[in-house]
Amino acid sequence: MNLIVTIIEQGLIYGILALGVYITYKILDFPDLTVDGSFPLGAAITAALVTRGVNPYVALLAAFAAGVLAGVCTGLIHVKCRVRDLLSGIIMMTALWTVNLYIAGTSNVPLFSQKTIFKNDMISSIVPEALKPYTTLIVILILALISKVLLDLYLKTKSGYLLRAVGDNDTLVTSLAKDQGNVKILGLAIANGLVSLAGCVFAQEERVFEISMGTGAIVIGLASVIIGTSIFKKVTFLKATTAVLAGSVIYKACVAVALKNFEPQAMKLITAVLFLIILIISMERKKKVNKNA
Repeated sequence: MNLIVTIIEQGLIYGILALGVYITYKILDFPDLTVDGSFPLGAAITAALVTRGVNPYVALLAAFAAGVLAGVCTGLIHVKCRVRDLLSGIIMMTALWTVNLYIAGTSNVPLFSQKTIFKNDMISSIVPEALKPYTTLIVILILALISKVLLDLYLKTKSGYLLRAVGDNDTLVTSLAKDQGNVKILGLAIANGLVSLAGCVFAQEERVFEISMGTGAIVIGLASVIIGTSIFKKVTFLKATTAVLAGSVIYKACVAVALKNFEPQAMKLITAVLFLIILIISMERKKKVNKNA
C-alpha cells in the first residue's frame, strides 16, 4: 500500500511537470530543454526561502514566478535573438545550473527541520486524524488538480486558442494581426512556471534540494505526455491534461516495477530504455493510423 501511495505521489508531482511539457511538446511543438534547469530552479527557490523562515506556500508562488521568468528568457533567446528552439533551451538549461547554485548557496540543502506544505500547523489542524498518513498525497492531489483546472480554463480563453494556433498554423496567428513570437514566449513562460512549481513541490516532499535533481526531467515529462495521450487517445470524454497526469502516474509505476528487479543505480538506464520503448510504440501506432487513412 505504501508503494502504491508513493507511486501516485511521485506521479502527480511529475504530472505537474508533464503539464508544462505538454504545452511545449504538444501545443507549441517546441523541444524545450529548459525543463532540466527550471525543475531544480523551483527547488532552489524553495530551499532558499524555506530555510529563511518564509511560508512554504509563498515558496510555491515564488517558484512558479521564477519558472515563468526562465521561460520568458528562453522565449526571448529564440524569438528576439533568432536562435533555434532546441539551442535556446540548451543555453537556458546550462545557465540555470549556475543560477540555481547561486540561489540555493550550495549544491545540497536539507529541509528536514523546516516547515513544508505537507507538515505545518495549519495542515495538522485541518486534516482529520484518520487521513493523517495520506496528508502528503492529499496535498499533492489538490495542487495537481488546481494546476490542471487552471490550465484547462486558460486554454479555453482567446489567448489559449492563439497558443494552440501557433503550434498548428503560425501563419494564421499572423493573419489575425497577432505576434506569434509573443505567443510563443507566453507559452514557454506558463510551461516553465508549471515545471518550476513541480520542482518546488518535489523539494518539499523529499525535504532536500539537490542541484542534479533536474537531470532527465524532460525525459520523464515527455514519456508521461506520450503515454497519457497514446493510451487515452480514444477516450473522448477525458481531457488531454487529465491523460497527461494519468500518464505520469503510469510511467512512475513502470519505473517502480522495473527497479524492483534492478539496482537503484540502474534507474537512469531504465528510464532511457522505457522512454525508447514508449517512443517506438507511439511511432508504430502513427504508422498504422497513416496506413488506415
